[in-house]
Amino acid sequence: MLRLINADGLRFGTGKAQLLENIQSQGSIAQAGQSMGMSYKRAWSLIHEMNQMFCAPLVVTSRGGPKGGGAELTAMGLQVLTHFRAIERILTKNGAEDLARLNALLRDQPK
Repeated sequence: MLRLINADGLRFGTGKAQLLENIQSQGSIAQAGQSMGMSYKRAWSLIHEMNQMFCAPLVVTSRGGPKGGGAELTAMGLQVLTHFRAIERILTKNGAEDLARLNALLRDQPK
């Protein structure tokens, strides 16, 4: 599992990347979070954290109205998601053997 950690200890990993993908496809924080089994409040908290972590916001929102509100990824959000997923693919393809060996050395191995 790839995880980025900034100087303030904020983290970005596969769960937040999935949340971004869900926002991109669904256009809604509530729906994106719900599809992952989390509350709107939790999803919003993660978005706030991501927006603070990077040099520009990853997600922007629009208030509700006749058509309802929405959310979308910014250009920065798309860049972060694209680069993160690309690095994951590289690690999966080229590092699978080393990752398996490293996981075997863990005290509590995943089942």
